[in-house]
Order: sequence, then structure tokens, then C-alpha cells
Amino acid sequence: MLRARFLVLLTLLFLALPVAAQAGDFLEEHPEVRDAVTLLDLWIQEQMAYQQIPGLSVGVVYDQEVIWSKGYGVEDLESQDPVTPATLFRLGSVTKLFTATAILQLRDQGKLRLDDPVAQHLPWFELQSSFEGAPEITLRHLLTHTAGLPREAAFPYWTTHEFPTSEEINAALRTQSAIYPPDKIYKYSNLGMALLGEVVVAASGQTYADYIEQHIFEPLGMTHSAVVPAAEDRQQMATAYMRRQPDGNREVMDYYETRGMAPAANIVSSVDDLARFGALHLQAAPDSGAGEVVKASTLHEMQRPHWVYSDWSGGRGLGFGISRRDDKTLVSHGGWIGGNRTHFLLAPGDDLAIIAMVNADDATPYQFSFQALDLVGAAIAESTAPPPTIRRVDPGWQRYLGVYTDPWGWEYQVMILEDGLVLYSHNYPPEDNVAEGITRLEPVESDTFKMSDGELVVFEMDDEGHVERIQRRYDFLYPVVR
Repeated sequence: MLRARFLVLLTLLFLALPVAAQAGDFLEEHPEVRDAVTLLDLWIQEQMAYQQIPGLSVGVVYDQEVIWSKGYGVEDLESQDPVTPATLFRLGSVTKLFTATAILQLRDQGKLRLDDPVAQHLPWFELQSSFEGAPEITLRHLLTHTAGLPREAAFPYWTTHEFPTSEEINAALRTQSAIYPPDKIYKYSNLGMALLGEVVVAASGQTYADYIEQHIFEPLGMTHSAVVPAAEDRQQMATAYMRRQPDGNREVMDYYETRGMAPAANIVSSVDDLARFGALHLQAAPDSGAGEVVKASTLHEMQRPHWVYSDWSGGRGLGFGISRRDDKTLVSHGGWIGGNRTHFLLAPGDDLAIIAMVNADDATPYQFSFQALDLVGAAIAESTAPPPTIRRVDPGWQRYLGVYTDPWGWEYQVMILEDGLVLYSHNYPPEDNVAEGITRLEPVESDTFKMSDGELVVFEMDDEGHVERIQRRYDFLYPVVR
């Protein structure tokens, strides 16, 4: 009976709910990826039907281009208007990525330093603390959530949905106490991110909303995103639903402004617009040419670990969370506010960004973004992988073969394996894994090779064509005569 009801529900979903899909030429040129998207699409529709999720928007960005995006379900259960990649959702804490990006922009402009004390930019910053000798709280502490601050400002706004102004937060701050000394414990803090928003105001001379819109939204072409959405923008937002009740009904969550907490939670955007932000953050490679909005080196700085969790399960970048999954480093942030949940996921090593947004408190966008990563990301990696390198052994390399030593008795052996010339280190005690002792040598030019760390090995030859010595970096190895 349950299976029959599910199949009926799934059929109704297919027939009654139009969806919008976008895909460029990439899928046509890579059938393996197209097939992965087809399977992902079927799986998402099953999940939507089984979980009775009102609406979902999802997008995949590869190599700074949207290769696929689609809307599922409806923006509103009464109107039955379909979700599309242009549908607006509240980002919740994904807003923090924009605040962090603004701080790094201002740093690059010379208007602040990450290790500046917060009080240097906010003279009114005052917090009770019982930790004698603790260092001052810096902007870097706020960006990595290691300032030891309370999670929230001193107001019950998650109970009342009545949020304080910046002035009220600032006035109440001196009544709050530090939970930990700075630089000691990772402790997530919405209050800390609200303070960073105030730093943006102090350093730029603009309101937080004006700064984000003029320096991030506009340059990226995020034309439908807003820090404080106008009335017409709110009418275009997906209806926010609370969790599904046992009878299947969902109550609507009314929109509320977060006012002084806006830098932590208030931005409204869409998959279409967030894909542009994702494309920006995929420009972290040094040769990407990024720079109009944020320098490539700065993007990389945001995405690398600045704080490692005590259990080594992951860490914090500047604004981002960092984790390891299936031997991949992932950079991400989630958001949840009033019937809207978002997951912004980067796999920088795969040049991949994935965005998933839902309009229900009890739906988890993570399951969709991670499934897209597993299915589509794997297909992209397979279909775009360069052909295996065919290594050709130069017969002239025979003159390099032999055993070499340094002045202190450590021995090395140059030999030819199937995939080229290698330098094998005879370590004592020997390595547990033989591969640890192998350094592959890539030919650069006559008698010069490059090691895997990018540095050079040069075989210096005598007049008779024998190796006189090897220069490895700035040191020397000499032939062993046996």
C-alpha cells in the first residue's frame, strides 16, 4: 500500500509540476556527464516525492560555467508555481561568505589587516572576560569562529523573530561575556559575523548592504540578489514552509528581517546568482586571471585551513568550513533561516561548485549537493581526464644509471623503471612502503631533470661522457665505484 501511494505521488509529481532545466553544450559533448545528470535527475524526483519537499533548486558549476541547473517542485503549494534556477531563497548563514569576501576585499585595498584587533576598527567593542592574559580578539578570530564569543547577541530573536538593530547589539555587547579565550576553541558565532559586518561599514564608509551590492553583486552580475530584499523581491521568493506535520500539512513561515544580524544571515539569492559567486571562488588558481572582484591569491587564502579542529576532522578557512571526503578537500557553508535551507559546496581540486536550495525546514540540501558531487563530479573527472602519459625511455639515460652517495654515507640509486628515470633513496631504516623512496625525474633538457617537488636534478658529465656528480637542488651526490 505504501509503495503504491508513493508511486502515485511520484507520477503526480512528474505530470503536474513543470520544472525548468538549463544545460549548455557541455552535456552534449560529454555523454558520461549527461548520463550522470539523468540519473541524478531521477533520484532527485524520487526524493522530492518520497519526502514531500515543496521545492528545490540545484545547480552545478564546472570550470566557472553552469553545466546544469534545474528547479523541482513548487515555490508555493497553493499557487503551484514551479521552482526554477531563478527562484529566490533566503541564504541564511551562506550570507557569511559574502561578509568574509568583503573583509578580504578591504584587506586587499589596504583598509585593514586580518590580525588587527577588532577594537581598532570598532572602538566601542567591549566584552566581559575572565581570561587574564588572553590575546586581543582579531578579525581573523571572527572569520574563523575562534574568538570565543557567545553564539548570539543578547536578545531572544530566534524565539521572537524580532531582531535588534546594530546599535542595540553594540550597546548590549558590554553585558556579554566571552565563553573562551580567543585562539583556543572553535565556537561558531553569529554575533562574530555581525561584528565583521560592522567592520565592513567602518572600513568602507558605506552601509553593509550598499557595500555588498556595489562590490560583489554588481561586478558578478548577481542582479536578483539582495541583502535587504524590497517588497517586490519578497513577492518573488519561494514560500517558506515549516516542518511537515503528521497530517501532512505545513505552516508558512512569515518573512522577518534580521536587521543588525544581517551580515550573518539575511541575503536573498537564487541558484542562477549563486552560481556566479561559485564561479568566482573557482578562480583561486594562480593563473586564473581573477582580480576584478577578488584576487586569485586571496580566494585561495579563503579556502585553505587557518584553523584545524582538535580531532583533525576538518577546519576553518576564512569564512568557509573545510572538510575531507573520499580523499577530496571540500570547502563549503550551509545556511538555514525560517523555512529556507541552502548548501554552497566547492570541490576546488575538481574545479566544481554545487548549490542546492530548499524551501522547507525539514529538507536537507546537503543530500542533493553531495549526491551531485558523487554522481556528476565523478563523471566530469572521468570524462575530462587527460589521456595517460606515454613515457618514452631515452636510451641515452643509460649513462646516468648507478649508485651515488653524499659525503655522509647515504646512498641513492638512479635506475630506469617502466615509467621513466627515477632516483631511489636507500634509507635506514628502510621505508615501510617502497614507493616512499622513489623520486621520479621528468626530463627538462639535456642532463637536467625535474623532481616531483618542482626542483631540479642535474647530471654533470665529464669529458668522457661519465657522470662526474649529480647536483640535487644545491647539494651534490657522487658516483660509487664498486
